[in-house]
Amino acid sequence: MLRKLVILFVVLLVLAIAGAGAGLYGFWYFGRGLPDYRQLADYEPPVMTRVHAGDGRLLAEYAIEKRVFVPLDAIPRRVRQAFLSAEDKAFYEHPGVNIMSILRAAVTNLKQVGTGRRPVGASTITQQVAKNFLLTNEVSITRKAKEAILALRIEQAFSKERILELYLNEIYLGQGSYGVAAAALNYFNKSLDELTTAEAAYLAALPKAPNNYHPTRKHEAAVERRNWVVGRLLEDGVITADEAARARAEPLVTATRAPTEYVSAPSFAEEVRRELADRYGEDNLYKGGLSVRTTLDPRLQEIADRVLRQGLRAYDRRHGWRGPLASLAAEGAPVPEDWARRMAERPREPGQGDWIQAVVLGLDKGGADIGLKGGGTGRLPLAELTWARRQISKNQTRGPGVKAPSDVLALGDVVLVEPVTERDRGQGKEPEKYPEGTYGLRQIPEIDGGLVALDPHTGRVLALSGGYAPERSEFNRATQAMRQPGSAFKPFIYLAALDKGFTPSTLILDAPFVIDQGPGLPKWKPGNYTKKFYGPSTMRLGIEKSRNLMTVRLAQTIGMDTVADYARRFGITDNLPEQLSMALGAGETTLLDLTTAYAMLVNGGRKIEPSLIDRIQDRDGKTVFRHDHRTCADCQAPFWMEQAVPRLPDNRPRLTDPASAYQVVSMLEGVVERGTGRRIRAVGKPLAGKTGTSNDSQDTWFVGFSPDLALGVYAGFDTPRTLGRREQGASVAAPVFRDFMAEALEGRPAIPFRIPPDIRLVRVDAATGMLARPGDKNVILEAFRPGSEPKGGEAVLEGDSDEAVTVPTAGTGGLY
Repeated sequence: MLRKLVILFVVLLVLAIAGAGAGLYGFWYFGRGLPDYRQLADYEPPVMTRVHAGDGRLLAEYAIEKRVFVPLDAIPRRVRQAFLSAEDKAFYEHPGVNIMSILRAAVTNLKQVGTGRRPVGASTITQQVAKNFLLTNEVSITRKAKEAILALRIEQAFSKERILELYLNEIYLGQGSYGVAAAALNYFNKSLDELTTAEAAYLAALPKAPNNYHPTRKHEAAVERRNWVVGRLLEDGVITADEAARARAEPLVTATRAPTEYVSAPSFAEEVRRELADRYGEDNLYKGGLSVRTTLDPRLQEIADRVLRQGLRAYDRRHGWRGPLASLAAEGAPVPEDWARRMAERPREPGQGDWIQAVVLGLDKGGADIGLKGGGTGRLPLAELTWARRQISKNQTRGPGVKAPSDVLALGDVVLVEPVTERDRGQGKEPEKYPEGTYGLRQIPEIDGGLVALDPHTGRVLALSGGYAPERSEFNRATQAMRQPGSAFKPFIYLAALDKGFTPSTLILDAPFVIDQGPGLPKWKPGNYTKKFYGPSTMRLGIEKSRNLMTVRLAQTIGMDTVADYARRFGITDNLPEQLSMALGAGETTLLDLTTAYAMLVNGGRKIEPSLIDRIQDRDGKTVFRHDHRTCADCQAPFWMEQAVPRLPDNRPRLTDPASAYQVVSMLEGVVERGTGRRIRAVGKPLAGKTGTSNDSQDTWFVGFSPDLALGVYAGFDTPRTLGRREQGASVAAPVFRDFMAEALEGRPAIPFRIPPDIRLVRVDAATGMLARPGDKNVILEAFRPGSEPKGGEAVLEGDSDEAVTVPTAGTGGLY
């Protein structure tokens, strides 16, 4: 008996050694060349970057795969537990491979031999992570062995929480859903924390074969499988019997994913995309899962896009008709019978917007009959054609007036039209009603432009429009176009003079000015826009009426080095040539930079940096960028206990004396009240700003502000050429500024500009700058520093010149 026991022991020992050897050999054999599981430590699935407007609405998404990654801590317990109960009940107990599940699966598969059924698996969640990330979907013993070895290694290297997080974010659940967050949206149009127990159970039923449990095509199988998961949850003690009963009774109803609501701001979004790519690289932009909160105000952005388009169209109509888009008929030939087919084949025109393409089918004295792309016909009355005088040169001149439709159109012409219901017959007259099917002739402007609105206290860009139509050109005229600001640069010369002791009432001689530019060069003779000279005039009048000669004389006195310093200090341009012509705005800048500079006038001379982004968070919710770097310890209180309102520190550098800044603001307010910006006065709110027109009317500007909103408008051709002899900032850009401010400030109180404490307001004659006397009518309140108010006698004003300038005065000081 003892001998038999010894033999049995030896046999068992030999078998054990052989089994161990076979196991070790299997680990060596199948473990050769396996993928490096340690790469999972740094694995971060490609996740889309989402860019949001200031109100939280979605502005743009950038991704290669539209995947949503959710940290495990953010996945609700019921969702996690549903997958554990359905897929791997012993997940937190096994070392990566569940031996008991393997034995059960082996017995089941032996019973099914010859039945043709697919073998039953026993993969743990860890094994599924190994397969999904590191192996293929091949059905074989070799792959299962590799999967098991990798699972054991993964369990040694990573925590259970990390393995479960990878699994729940990577598992494919059908309908293009990778991960539980995407599946919750695609199946139920819900976030994870909104799912019911029944819905979480259905998602947990899908990993094995999503198509076998399709909620509509295989509804009964889907409900049965869901209820099985509910039963497992009950068995595992996750839910109560009542909760299980309610979950089983709940109908399996899916919901179409709601369409994502986007804010339309293509120029703004592209500028944000460029900044993100520069800051983090293209790879992080499209795969990094950044969450970006921008400064965009959707209401102001909609106004900006609309009024800019309206302003550019208004200019374009003033300068005539450039001709049809194309023609379907040779000159003098009839319109082809297949015009409808040929129109249907025509592509949309860049910048077409809501306008409709149409072909001229007939002409008579009263108008033109048209056929519309997409079907139908309409009528173009003569009254809707009278604006379309032929443009006869690139100098924006027009031909004779339109007296008949044939002066504008010919048979077969393809044009753009827009439905119209009435015609404006002028002030005080009732509009003329049109019959149904009436259209107006339209034309896509050649001119383009930009608009920027920002918060002058923080630099947050609230609206940015880079052109008439982004689909026509990606060129952003608000941030990329380097253009001459013309007279819009003048306020900074006046600011420099005020900082040196000049006052708004200082008299400056408006008279001919000639400079010898050197051998072989002509003499430089700047002139006013009106070609006139006005004699001694106040600085205020010089800026209100945009007097060039006064500005040049002032710049010469304070020194072009000082002017260049202020241009650099306010971010207008870093390298302004120290030449007197630069005083009239010949140095190039962008609309965003100039608008930011104006914002620093109205905020009291504090430096700000324009920003399109408030905050950036990484995929884990950690803030990696903030525009506002100020700290506020008192802002962290969890409850309101009637404590004092926290006061944030103002650490913005001071660029100029706040008194000087206010004096410029006051003078720019006069531009709107009495000067070149009088069109803006119709808004009826405190506004200030300055027109700008470059040489030959190639660039037109209006830049200004209310107390809490800075706005800049630019208009011009992308390839610079004249806008026309009579066009200037006041006629092209100012109406856009006016219309934007009228809507942006509608319903808001009329807030006056803030006056710093070291300013005295004194009644003076607006024309002479002298103290006002009883009975004077042309009287304004002028801003002075204490002690600089007008006085009698002589004034001596020192500039940067070597000698003091002594001038006869009328109590205001002067420069002659």
